[in-house]
Amino acid sequence: MVETRVASSYVQLLQEYLVQQGLDPSQVLGEAPDPDAHFVPMSIWQRWLARVDALEQRPGLGLRIAEGIGPHHFGVLGHVALACATLGEALQRLERFHASVYDANPAEVRPGPDGVAVEWGVARGRPGALVDETAIASLVQLARNLTGRYWPVREVCFVNPPPTQVQPYLDFFGGGVRFDAACTRIVLDAAVLGLPMRQADSALLAALDREAEALLAEVSRVPAVVDAWRRTLVPLIREGRTTLAALAEAHHTSVRSLQRRLAEQGTSFQQLLDDTRRHLAEAHLTRDRLDVTEIALLLGYSEQSAFTRAFRHWTGLPPVQWRRQRQLTLCRRALTIGRST
Repeated sequence: MVETRVASSYVQLLQEYLVQQGLDPSQVLGEAPDPDAHFVPMSIWQRWLARVDALEQRPGLGLRIAEGIGPHHFGVLGHVALACATLGEALQRLERFHASVYDANPAEVRPGPDGVAVEWGVARGRPGALVDETAIASLVQLARNLTGRYWPVREVCFVNPPPTQVQPYLDFFGGGVRFDAACTRIVLDAAVLGLPMRQADSALLAALDREAEALLAEVSRVPAVVDAWRRTLVPLIREGRTTLAALAEAHHTSVRSLQRRLAEQGTSFQQLLDDTRRHLAEAHLTRDRLDVTEIALLLGYSEQSAFTRAFRHWTGLPPVQWRRQRQLTLCRRALTIGRST
């Protein structure tokens, strides 16, 4: 089984919880995550939660940890959620960016007649009760924080056996809680999906687009019409709408007409998409401290492996190695300039 992971930013939630309890995280956990690593192995996360649980010896540890959740604990997913207008939109982003926080079993959002279910299977393993309960409680608490109100969850299902005391879970989630289920699942009422986000920020969304456009401008010089198409692709890529039809709609033209105009410029939609992604990827890898997983998701790839394959095809190197070589090149250039002055 492939080792799964959780984001280091999410692990900070446990460290902050320990500090609130008057405890020293380094003494309780025995080790600290690498400050430069985006992920912490799932096995370490499981061990840390087990240590705290053994120390406290009372039910509902994951529920208590979740009370301190904030958008920053979810990294890029938290920032994207802040920019959404409604909780429903934020859940759609959860499905796309979930792997940037927790890369075990992927989340699947399933709309129904009376609401929506978010499900996690067991194909990539069962991390255990403490991991699952902390993750689900954190997601629900963050959603409540972002909408600025408490609302009950219609149903919560866990694949793990029931704890010795179920009442804390009923109190926290406010609805039915089942254990020994076939999959981990939360069900939300349709009315909850339309709740406005308390900190909805269209300006932040626009800022994300402007930053991406600035990255493009730094690394590419193309004809004006191609530049316009690339700039339009930026938000479409972030939304996961990487199709010719989506680009044609954004430019108020037909698919056939856009195909003809692309051919006139000696390119195709796939080439335009690949070039845009490559330029954005190279700029992110050069300028930002974003993890490769985060960059992959921002560029519309559902899996880091797909992004790595594409990047290797473009440059001949995987993203991490390309970034390392780029940093070495910049350092050598700086040293050369320093000697010449």
